[in-house]
Formats: sequence, structure tokens, C-alpha cells
Amino acid sequence: MGLGWLSGLFILITVSVFSVLVKLGFWQLDRAEFKTQWQQTIHNRETLPAMDYDELVDLLIQSQSTSTDIPTQLLTGYKVAVNVSPVSNQIYLLDNQVYQGQVGYLAYQIFKHNDASPYLLVELGFIAANKDRQVLPVVDALPNKEYQLTGRIYQKQANPLSEHLYAEPGNPMRFQNLAIDELASTENLSLLNVVLQPNNLPNLHYPQPWQPIPLSAQKHQGYALQWFTMAAVFLGLMGWLAMKYWRANS
Repeated sequence: MGLGWLSGLFILITVSVFSVLVKLGFWQLDRAEFKTQWQQTIHNRETLPAMDYDELVDLLIQSQSTSTDIPTQLLTGYKVAVNVSPVSNQIYLLDNQVYQGQVGYLAYQIFKHNDASPYLLVELGFIAANKDRQVLPVVDALPNKEYQLTGRIYQKQANPLSEHLYAEPGNPMRFQNLAIDELASTENLSLLNVVLQPNNLPNLHYPQPWQPIPLSAQKHQGYALQWFTMAAVFLGLMGWLAMKYWRANS
């Protein structure tokens, strides 16, 4: 009876672990398919003409009310051409960003089209961090005048483990996550739920990383292969142990 109990436990562990490894592999394949669709969606948007400010606002309203498909809900990749001016010289720094091996921040400034429209968060570019985290970088804010900015918009998926703003007051204001709703509430203003990455910022030469998809479909396919390989190796190992045990007791 003791041997029967051990055999049952052995089979249960083998089936459970093998099933988990295989499910993880298929989950990675699902993510790869999603990223492929998302990449195609972004590519299609790049062929469309640039939108003006009012068209951007209408697109946001339409997307939030009708779309259930995540690649469609995320408006990353649309081109825009807008006439805007800075609301103030307040700078915002998104923490824990990496560009070409350097750790730093993405700097932002808030702009407006007019007083009646929601404001727009504009990315100024990447700024390397100081070795002392208490020392924030000095970022040049754009002066208060009208600009005709062209570029593309992006949105970031919420991080389920850490989705809040976690802002540190001051100028510049450092924050941990691009929670635009919370930023709007903190600053007591209305913000569009997108970020503009312009390609014609005057007199600013900060690099602007463009990574609309954090992890490519190819990466997910590679991870899927790793999980399936682990499942096969585990099953082979458990089969070898079972055969060795059977021979020793036969």
C-alpha cells in the first residue's frame, strides 16, 4: 500500500508540473500572436494621415466607448499635427527608464490647444539619471509660446503590480508610473489619455526612444520554446526515474 501511495504521488506530481509547463508555453504563444496583431495595427496606423487636435480628441472618445480589442484601445502609433502651447514650465520625470544601457528618465511637459480642450502630455525625451538619486536632472522646458508639433502618440499598458503615479512634488516632479488620470487629478486639470512624442521639438536634442511594444512576438515565441523544452526534459527525467525504480523492484 505504501508503494501504491508513492506511485500515485509520483504520477500526480509529474502530471501537474508537466501541465503547468505546457500551459506556460501556450500562454507565451498567445502573447506572441497578440503582439503580432498589435505590431500590424501600429504599422497600419503609420500609413494614415496625421490628425489635428480635434480629430485626436474624437478618436479618444470613440475608442473608449466602442473598442474592446486591446490593440485598438491602445492608440499607439497614430500620427498627429497639432498647434499647442505649454501650460507652464513644470517638468515631469518618469522614473526607471533605460536607453542604450543608461538608466534615467523620460521628461514631459503639459501643453494646451485651447482653454476649452483637454490638455496634452508631450514627451521631451530621455534624460540620464545622476548617480545620486536625490539629485534630479535639469531639464529645459519649452518657452510659453505656440508650437506646431508633429509626431506620434502612444499609450502604455497599466502595470498590475504597480499602476499608481507615486509622484514626488517639486519641479521637476518625479513619478513612477505613467498614470495620466492620477497626474491630471494631482495637477487639477483635464488631460488626454495619450502622450505625444514629437519629432520637431525646437532647440531640444534629447533622445526619444520608440518602443511601442515592450516585448516582441519573437521574444514570446522564444520563451514558449523554452517552456516546452523544459516540459519535455522534465517528462523525460520523470520517465527515466520511473523506469529505474521499476527495474530495481522487479
